[in-house]
Amino acid sequence: MTTQAKFAAAFGIIIAAGATLQYVASRMSVPVAQSCPADAKKANLDFSLKDTNGREVRLASYKGKVLLLDFWATWCGPCKVEIPGFVDLYREYRSKGFEVVGVVVMDEFGKAKPFADAFKMNYPVLNGIDRDDLEQSFGPFYGLPTTFLIARDGRICAKHLGLPPSKLSFPSVTSVKDAFAAEIRSLL
Repeated sequence: MTTQAKFAAAFGIIIAAGATLQYVASRMSVPVAQSCPADAKKANLDFSLKDTNGREVRLASYKGKVLLLDFWATWCGPCKVEIPGFVDLYREYRSKGFEVVGVVVMDEFGKAKPFADAFKMNYPVLNGIDRDDLEQSFGPFYGLPTTFLIARDGRICAKHLGLPPSKLSFPSVTSVKDAFAAEIRSLL
């Protein structure tokens, strides 16, 4: 047997072994590790904010859910990149206990409803403008979007200032959605 043939045979064995291990691992009921640090700080959800229809919404009502809490503005370019992904993620994972809440800051809230309609936002859009209590709990808002991923137990597992890291030089709707989806799935 030539050296090249031996190498090919060894490589085939490695591939087969890897496939076998992957199959076995997929059939085991090993709990998936949470992507939330053990020392993660609890989110303060003791706020009531008005939605685009003037109804009061209590953030505390989302306790026990995986919550993506997004602080954004209608003029924010990166917000326009991430919001279509949030619409898709909410549609996909809502039945599994996932919620999305958009909180408008640094803007005029009157612009929020037309924006939400244009972007087909299927989740609550709330008025956080001039709310020092929100700024104290989740800010300061150095830039937008500022997005928090909060676990069912209320711990803040991730914070993104701007868009999450992407393999692309310029993030796309798809790459941003994929980055958030990976974090969300680890908490569901």
